[in-house]
Amino acid sequence: MDLEMKIEAVLFYKTEPMKKSALAELFSVPIEEIEIALIRLTERLQGHGLQITTTDTSAQLVTSSSMSDLIDMVRKDEVRGEIGKAGAETLSIILYRGPLSRIELDRIRGVNSSFILRNLLIRGLIERRPHPSDSRSYVYASTPELLNHIGISKREELPDFERILNELDTFEKEVSSSAIAESEISS
Repeated sequence: MDLEMKIEAVLFYKTEPMKKSALAELFSVPIEEIEIALIRLTERLQGHGLQITTTDTSAQLVTSSSMSDLIDMVRKDEVRGEIGKAGAETLSIILYRGPLSRIELDRIRGVNSSFILRNLLIRGLIERRPHPSDSRSYVYASTPELLNHIGISKREELPDFERILNELDTFEKEVSSSAIAESEISS
């Protein structure tokens, strides 16, 4: 498999800018080879739905600017629909418990939340921030627009805030305890 294809796959998977130095380290090649592969990949993608954007230090695979009208139409369709039960559940957890990571959210919900998070991000109801203790991951938090939309200025004004927060703490402790117990039984 050639270096261009590997870079394309990793950038597609990451969905965010990646340092060229990190790509060089990942593929155990000099940064000059990464630069050459990015130029070739950029040329190969011309006239396609995707393109490579680069800075001096990073690269990202993005939707081609020629597709902006189409992407805007798709985004508007996603925003028009209701957020649904899973979206409301996710929003509630983020409002009461956030900011929290996707892994923490998945543990509370018991299912993968990636699609729901993307939908809420697109709508501007939540935001993604760098994780305070792990620069490689993110936490999700409610936006000021969401708080304004539901008529509060801070999350502590949410109905039964303290009670629900305590119930979430109790629930998480029970889930952790039962997971430990199951682990010990299967050992």
